[in-house]
Amino acid sequence: MKPIRVLQVVVNMNRGGAETLLMNLYRNIDKTEIQFDFLTCKQGEFDNEIREMGGIIHRIPYVTDVGHRKYLKELDYFFSSHKEYDIVHAHMDKMSGYVLRVARKNNIQIRVAHSHSTGSEGSYAAKLYKWYAGKQILPNATNLMACSDEAGKWLFPSNAKSAIVLKNGVDTKKFTVSQKWREGMSTALNIPPNSFVVSHVGRIAKPKNHTFLIDIFAKLITLKPNAVLIVAGEGPLQHKVESKVSRLGLKDKVQFVGVRQDIHKLMHITDVVIFPSLYEGLGITLIEAQSAGVHCITSDVIPREVDIGAGLITFESLKKSAETWAKHGLKNKNRQDSGVLECVKNKGYDIKDSAYHLQTFYVRSYKNVVEKKLSNHRKII
Repeated sequence: MKPIRVLQVVVNMNRGGAETLLMNLYRNIDKTEIQFDFLTCKQGEFDNEIREMGGIIHRIPYVTDVGHRKYLKELDYFFSSHKEYDIVHAHMDKMSGYVLRVARKNNIQIRVAHSHSTGSEGSYAAKLYKWYAGKQILPNATNLMACSDEAGKWLFPSNAKSAIVLKNGVDTKKFTVSQKWREGMSTALNIPPNSFVVSHVGRIAKPKNHTFLIDIFAKLITLKPNAVLIVAGEGPLQHKVESKVSRLGLKDKVQFVGVRQDIHKLMHITDVVIFPSLYEGLGITLIEAQSAGVHCITSDVIPREVDIGAGLITFESLKKSAETWAKHGLKNKNRQDSGVLECVKNKGYDIKDSAYHLQTFYVRSYKNVVEKKLSNHRKII
């Protein structure tokens, strides 16, 4: 039998949290049973890998480029022209409402809304538009998923208990301690010997709170002069954050290394991750950091499910001073190299487990659709 083709709906397949999770799932799912295709609006960094694994990438213009009516028409034309999909899985948070409404109109049988966050970016007008889009989710979704309980409560406030929590799994094999990777990454990034390495991974945008991150590091370096900060990611606020680094005289101590494919290697040279996000669905970077035995100090708005139970997470209030955050960042200096991956697996954050659970969901749902179609066919006969 041919694999079940599942349509994953995203804006693009760049290296964001939701997209990285999708790729981790795609790499580990049994492609003889399930094949991912993608409906996107823009080119993405994962596009070539998707095609290499047999995935088809469809593209329509996004609402910000063509407006509300044209976007809905493009969605309608796509779904009316592609009857091969029985499962549509939308990862656009509140904007998933429009996708699922049009999918329902075109008789797509399984329509999944997946929450990856606990907040929305944008102006007041943009948030109002997304709010209305979000109102379309519950009437049109057949299934709800979330990366954490809090993410479910945010996107499906009245139906959060019915949402399936699919853990943001990581490839644990990549986080086995490797001295070779440590030395190679230190050399590649020109990290001076005996440096205290602080890392942050994430899109350089308002939710990640990079301006406060720089304030924290400015305080930390007064306590730990050999500290360096590695900022991995790109985004709309990068110029503003880089300007602040220059203004504070920290250019020689802060590296902006862009979007990376080797975050697992970066974690092997990291002494502490500082993660002062304003909101997060979960924060897959924190799972990756803990998997490598790295201590993390993170804002207390992040769901507690992110703690794998290895004693590597410190939750701190965003109301506390940058100096308080800096002092906490220096408390736990030693990496924890033993027993961590067992904690990851016991908490359900091994990507193989996440892929298995998702695959089981797809297969079961698809079988129900097939049985329903056969039953209706018998009634007609």
